[in-house]
Formats: sequence, structure tokens, C-alpha cells
Amino acid sequence: MAEAIRRRRRVKIVATIGPASSTPERLEELFRTGADVFRVNFSHGTQDGHAEVIDNIRRVEKKVGRPIGVLADLQGPKLRVGRFASGHVVLQWGRSLRLDLKATPGDGARVQLPHPEIMAAAGVGSVLLLDDGRIRLEVTRQTAEYLDTRVTVGGRLSDHKGVNLPGITLPIPALTVKDRSDLAFALDHGADYIGLSFVQRPEDVVEARELIGDRAFILSKIEKPGALQSIEEVLRLSDAIMVARGDLGVEMPAEDVPLIQKRLIRACHRFGKPVVVATQMMESMIENPTPTRAEASDVATAVFDGADAVMLSAESATGKYPVETVRMMDRIIARTEDDDELRAARAALRPKPEKSSPDAISAAARQVADTIDAKAIVAFTLSGSTALRISRERPDCPILGLTPSLEIARRMSLVWGVHGVTSEPNHTMTETVAQAATLALKGGFAKRREEIVVIAGVPFGRSGGTNSLRVAQVT
Repeated sequence: MAEAIRRRRRVKIVATIGPASSTPERLEELFRTGADVFRVNFSHGTQDGHAEVIDNIRRVEKKVGRPIGVLADLQGPKLRVGRFASGHVVLQWGRSLRLDLKATPGDGARVQLPHPEIMAAAGVGSVLLLDDGRIRLEVTRQTAEYLDTRVTVGGRLSDHKGVNLPGITLPIPALTVKDRSDLAFALDHGADYIGLSFVQRPEDVVEARELIGDRAFILSKIEKPGALQSIEEVLRLSDAIMVARGDLGVEMPAEDVPLIQKRLIRACHRFGKPVVVATQMMESMIENPTPTRAEASDVATAVFDGADAVMLSAESATGKYPVETVRMMDRIIARTEDDDELRAARAALRPKPEKSSPDAISAAARQVADTIDAKAIVAFTLSGSTALRISRERPDCPILGLTPSLEIARRMSLVWGVHGVTSEPNHTMTETVAQAATLALKGGFAKRREEIVVIAGVPFGRSGGTNSLRVAQVT
């Protein structure tokens, strides 16, 4: 630890990087203010531009001496209409609009929809939502070449706006040709998490895993109702989950989204997988220096629900007040976590440990730490799994994830309550305890003569074998 930069909260902050936040100076400011993970959005920009951003993040990481996570968010199979001759049209209620495969610019009567899979999947009566649900069309005729639709909710529609088909699972892969190129690029540039967009089925995660292997964690974005139908299998195959409320809120009734958020968080907690809540959390701060009261409540609700992290999108990428937004989110999280009712809620929602030695040791570590008022639980981890198990227990004290791998330390930056710390490889429990005490003292987690709890797997060098617990006094 080059600097004792210690977060005073457990829930992490993901900040999307864009024109308002991509310089080394601004990235450092965002990190020091509270951003734990930086999201690089491959729906925008170029690979050269993203390479520069990732390089800037690594410079900041080296300067502050703290691991910083990078989330490479793939665009996914985003469905969009083509372009219009005039750049936009105004669709009137009750009028007809043909969606076809022709590449010629559209007008008020027709526009390109370059997705034959939609022509095949839609039927008479199917609903298409355009521009994040602002425009609503109902299919009146379906062929392999076009769809005739009737406008049931009109408005202004411009070039390349998105298309959603609520209730329809399309036979399209989760990874497009562009995604595969971006994925290879992101892995070569050391991304820690790969955001998999528009996951519809477990097979989408399997396809990504075959390409990624163990080079990064897979964060599956839940934004399609189809994913909810097999959510337990998606969870089992993924390393982390994002509750992507934007597209999810378009394809499902708005009143269902808060309940889905809570259920997904509980499911992730049960599986021991980190979960991020995203979209419109502080959206008014794109233009304003303070959030609405509803936005502050939204962030606090995600904390109460048990999220591992909350995410900023345009607020930090293109907004006028990126640093102020991170600072405000940090304050809301910290204040919420101080609440006694939150501690009681965490205890009530704590899942039962699985019948395994690693889970039993992790549960015992949390119980011992609570009983003796330990200042930290230090988990020595090769793959990150030990730190994840401790995080699942939601202890009251901080968690130090000690690992000889910088890549694993970076991945811990998304996990609730965990401070990833790189350390020298150890060969005995005695060495691990001594190192844990030294790093807890240096990082400001414990003072001399205070106690910490240390867990690890013996013999060392084997992943997933957590079987030892020690209580140590910092000297």
C-alpha cells in the first residue's frame, strides 16, 4: 500500500468513463473521491480511445498504489432502426409504419430494420418499443421481408434508435462480430470484468466463457426478461451480475423493476456473486450539482437491498459534475451504512453457509470477528473465492483480500466490503498472520494491540481450500 487510501464504506462505486472523465488528472480525482471501478463502454468510442483510457487508469493505479478495477462493457446485439432521409420523423398515433430490410433512408411511411430475426420472431399483435419505449408500435402484418405496424404511441423518432421486443426471446448470439473484436482487445489490455450485454439464456454466458476463460470475470447484465426465466443457471455460470434497469424497465412494466432488483440481489447474495445496480441512479446530476431526493433514496435503497456496488453512467461519462456526483454517492452510501437498522437487516438476510469447510470457516470468521470486535478479517486468497465467501457473510468489520496476484486484487474492487491488497506469496500460516498484521497496520485498518481474524488455506498454493482460522494481535 503506497498510500493509506481507505474507503469508509462497504458498497462500491462504478464510474463510467467518457469525455468528462478520461484524463489522468480527472481519473485520479474520481478515484480519490470514491470511484472503485471504472467502466469503459464499448457502445461508444474507438478501441484506440479505450486503450488510452485504460492506460490512464493504470497510471493512476501505479501512482496511488491501490488496485483499480476496469469493467469493459460490450455493446451486445443492440437492435436499432436505420436512418431517415431528414434525420428524423414524427410518428402520429394510428398511422402505419413499415419496417423492412431495405437500406434506403426512411420517411414517415417506412424505415429500415436491419434484423431479419425480428421479422421471423414477431407476429401479428406483437409490440415493438422504440427509443427506450417512447414510441410504441403494434404489428399488423408479418412477412420475412417486412413488418407492417400501427403507431399506438407516437412521437419524434430519429436515426438509429433502439428497438425492444418485450416478451420475445430472439435467436441471436450475445456476442456480435464487433463484440468479439472488442472482447479480444479488452482482454489484451487487462480488463478485469467483461460486461456481457443483453444476456437472454445460460448459453450466452457459456459462449463468452469459452472465449474468456479465467482471464477476466464475467459480469452478466440482466436487461432482458428472458434471462429471468433461467436466472439461477445464469448466476451459476457468471462471476457477477448487473441489474441493468434501463432496458429491463423498457421491456417490463415499471412497477415490476423494483421487485426484480430486490429478488436479483437476494439471489446473488445466496450464490455469493457480486451484484451491481445500474441506470439513472443520479441522472439529474448530469446537469445539476445536487441530486433529487428521490435519487438519494434510490442509492440508499440499493444499499439496504444488499447490492455490492452502484453505478454511474452518463453522470460521470458526459455530465457536468462527475466528481461531485461520485462524492455525493459516496456520502449517501456512507450515511446509509451507519444506520443501525441496516446492520440488523444484513443479519436477517444472511444466507446459511453451504456444507463445506470453506463456507464453515468463513461463517466462523465473521462470528469470531463480531464476538471479539476484531478490526478486520484478512483473507488470503489465490483466486478471490475466499474473499468472496467472507463478503457473502457481510461482517461489520472491513475485509482485506490478500493475494499475490494483482489481477485478483483488481477484481476484488467490485466486491462488497473487500479491500484488495497485493502481497508476497506465503508458505506457512505463521507467515500469513505476520503479513496480515503488518498490512492491516500500514493500511490504517487496525492499531497496535488490536485484534484481527486471519483465514487461509493450508497447505498454501492451492485455490479454494480455505480451512484455517487464526486470531492475531497487531504488534
